[in-house]
Amino acid sequence: MTRPICMKTIHMVGSLALVIAAVGVSSASAQTPEQVAQQVLAKNPVIDGHNDAPEQIAERFNSDFSQFDFRNTVPTKGTNPNPMHTDIARLRQGRVGGQFWSVWIDPELPEFEAVQRVIEQIDIVHRLVDEYPEDLQLALNAADVEVAQKNGRIASLIGMEGGHSIGNSLAVLRQTYALGARYMTLTHWRTLDWADSATDAPESDGLSEFGVSVVQEMNRLGMMVDVSHVSEATMNDALDATRAPVILSHSSADGVTRHPRNVPDAILQRLPANGGVVMVTFVPSYVSATNRDWDAAQKAEEARSAALYPGDAAARSAALANWHDAHPMPPVTAKDISDHIDYIRAVAGIDHIGLGGDYDGITFTPDDLGDVSTYPVLFAELARRGYSAADLVKIARSNILRVMRGVESTAAQIAKNKK
Repeated sequence: MTRPICMKTIHMVGSLALVIAAVGVSSASAQTPEQVAQQVLAKNPVIDGHNDAPEQIAERFNSDFSQFDFRNTVPTKGTNPNPMHTDIARLRQGRVGGQFWSVWIDPELPEFEAVQRVIEQIDIVHRLVDEYPEDLQLALNAADVEVAQKNGRIASLIGMEGGHSIGNSLAVLRQTYALGARYMTLTHWRTLDWADSATDAPESDGLSEFGVSVVQEMNRLGMMVDVSHVSEATMNDALDATRAPVILSHSSADGVTRHPRNVPDAILQRLPANGGVVMVTFVPSYVSATNRDWDAAQKAEEARSAALYPGDAAARSAALANWHDAHPMPPVTAKDISDHIDYIRAVAGIDHIGLGGDYDGITFTPDDLGDVSTYPVLFAELARRGYSAADLVKIARSNILRVMRGVESTAAQIAKNKK
C-alpha cells in the first residue's frame, strides 16, 4: 500500500503547519484499494503466464481471422452465449502488459500430428501479432517485454502446454524455440514416457533420462521449464536437473486447496533456492475445496448422463441443465485467489509469486474475475490485505521478468562455457 507522504518539519506558525500536515495525511489516506491497484498497474501492467485464446481461435473460428475481431470478441446479443474471456479491449481494461499465449494441443494426438498442430497454434500467435500491430508486439525475451511496454503495446509471448508437443524429439524442441516458444510445460494431463503427469498414473517416478535431457536442452536454449501439470516427483526431478529458475505457469497452493494440479509445500520450500515463480491460477476447482468437490460431482453427473442417454445429445444436455439448476456452482472470488497468494508468500516468499489466470482455457471463472478485464479487482483485494505497492509490482510483472532474465543468463553462460 502507498505510504503517507513524508513532510519535513516546518518551523512556521503552528496553525499553518497543521494545515499542511493535515492535507498530506488526508491525501494519502484517501486512496482506496481500488485506486492503489490502478496506480500500480498503470505503470507496471500485468504479465500473465497462461491464456488459451489461440485454442479458442482454432476451435471457434477454424483459425480464420476473417471470422472474428480480436479488438472485441464479446458477441452481440442473441449469438454465442459463452463469449471468449479475452480481447484487446479487455486486456487494456485489465491492465495487461504482457501475455504468454498458450499453444495447447490434445495430448492424445499421434506424435506426427501433435508436432504439426503445435506449429499451427504458434502460427496463430504470430498472425495475431501481425493482424493487430498497434496493440500487440511479439516478445522473445525480457528486454522485448520492456520495449513493448514503452511502445504502448501488449507483449505477446508463446508458451507450449505439454511435452507431447515435441514428439519425443529434441530437434523439434529446438525448432519450436526458433519459432518463438519461450516456455514448455513438461506434461499436460497425460503421463509421457519421459515425464509423469499430476493427473495420470506414473511411469518414470518423475523424469526419465530423456526427460532430464529435455530440461537440460531447455536450459541451453533459454526456454523456461514449466512444471505445472506435472507430478511432485517430476517437479523435484526438474528442480534437480535445471540450472535455471522454473515456473509453474498456472497452479495454486496445495496447502490451501488439496488438488493434484496445485503445488505441494515441499516444492514451494525449494523455490527460493531455485529462484522460480508460481503463477497463481484462477481455476475455481483449484482454489476452492468446495468448488473442487462440486466439479467432481459435475463430472460424475456428465458420466451418468452419457450412460443413461447414449447417442442422445439433447437428452444429455437437458439432464445436465437440470442438474446445474439444482446444484449451482459454489461461489469463488478474488478473496479465494488471494488466500493462495497469502499462503505462497508465507511459505516461499513474495519474490516467488506471479499470475496465470488460464482464461479461455476454463469453462468456469471466479464470480468477480470473469475475464481478462478484472485483474485490478484482484490487486485491490491484495492492497486491502496490506500488500505494499512494491509487493504488487513483483506479483504483476517483476518476478516473472526476473525469472526470464535468469533463464536467459543461464543460456548465455552455458554457451560461454562451451567456447
